[in-house]
Amino acid sequence: MRIAIAGSSGLIGRALLEELRSAGHEVVRLVRRRPGAVDERGWDPPAGRIDDGALDGVDAVVNLCGAGIASRRWSHARKQMLLNSRVEPTEVLAAAVAERGIPVLVNASAAGYYGDTGDRETDESAPSGRGFLAALCRDWEAATRRATEAGARVVRLRTGHVLSRRGGLLGLLRPLFSVLLGARLGSGKQYMPWLHVADHVAAIRFVLENEAIDGAVNSCSPNPVTNTEFTSALGRALGRPAPWFVPRIALRVAVGDGAEEILFSQRMVPAVLTAHGFTFRYPDLDEAFAALQR
Repeated sequence: MRIAIAGSSGLIGRALLEELRSAGHEVVRLVRRRPGAVDERGWDPPAGRIDDGALDGVDAVVNLCGAGIASRRWSHARKQMLLNSRVEPTEVLAAAVAERGIPVLVNASAAGYYGDTGDRETDESAPSGRGFLAALCRDWEAATRRATEAGARVVRLRTGHVLSRRGGLLGLLRPLFSVLLGARLGSGKQYMPWLHVADHVAAIRFVLENEAIDGAVNSCSPNPVTNTEFTSALGRALGRPAPWFVPRIALRVAVGDGAEEILFSQRMVPAVLTAHGFTFRYPDLDEAFAALQR
């Protein structure tokens, strides 16, 4: 397949490039600067522009665009930027897919779609929840509408916390654990959907290659864990005990409006991937952490 990726310079995008090319797919990268490599094509989402010929011969588009959710405090302006950085590029790509008759769009979304689901197992049939992240994900997914209406196969990847040695969640936590400041958040009873980056990019490749998969897909380990379990497992992997906890009020001081949603519980499971025979390389959290330490 010839696959175009938007967001190829990010944590997931770089890993996905390696995965797809190793599998023999041809990849072109959509970049917002002047293209400088033979596999780069220019585009400008705010202007609604994609360079002429950028998507010629493309069989599928993968959209990974979006500013980091946890990288800054959630001010009103930051929330608007988080929304715009997702919805705007998605609308441009969905329109391009529709106008050019591209058969497949794989679009990022997130576990935040479900809101707080407590300890209830949550698969793709669950409704959207409450809160800013749920609303953001609804708008993000709705931005793919033009591609769906044009008859494209549109996969909306609702992704959990991706674990990678290159950054992401572990990039935030590892320095804290290294100075013995690793801690559970709040009660620690809230569930966290997670998966190893190798499984995430393998799942993206899987849905690209499997024509039977359409619609929402949870990209997460089949074994969600509580925040306490996650914190303990990371402490074991790093050889750093984590006996502390961060109370709710401290989270609010640190991250503002996002504090409550950080404490949401999401016992998300990958029902669609499992039903179609996807095999996880790292379904167990301790195995995933061990692999990331090698």
